[in-house]
Amino acid sequence: MHELSILEGMIQGIQEEALAGGFARVVQVRLEVGKLSGAEVEALRFAFDAVSQDTLVEGATLEILELPGTGQCQDCGAEVEIEARFDLCPACGDGFVTVTGGTELRIKDIDVEEA
Repeated sequence: MHELSILEGMIQGIQEEALAGGFARVVQVRLEVGKLSGAEVEALRFAFDAVSQDTLVEGATLEILELPGTGQCQDCGAEVEIEARFDLCPACGDGFVTVTGGTELRIKDIDVEEA
């Protein structure tokens, strides 16, 4: 479950920023997770509470914004939504699709409580 180590790094970064900003605690964390990022949304949700214990993030709510996988067909030029890398173009059924979105795995923003 690489989601655990991903969240550990994110929580550590959030903790450092919150401490540097003099905030009392983090109230909410919003993550953007792309369909093609390789991260399992449910695993992120499951690990969040455990990883945030004993930090300024403990007790914060986690909102995950799921982003679709998108690409452009190299044959017909269509901008399409895809479920997985190397999917054939759903528009023409044939072409190779170059991924253009859905690989994101990042902190969108956080809400904090002032000290």
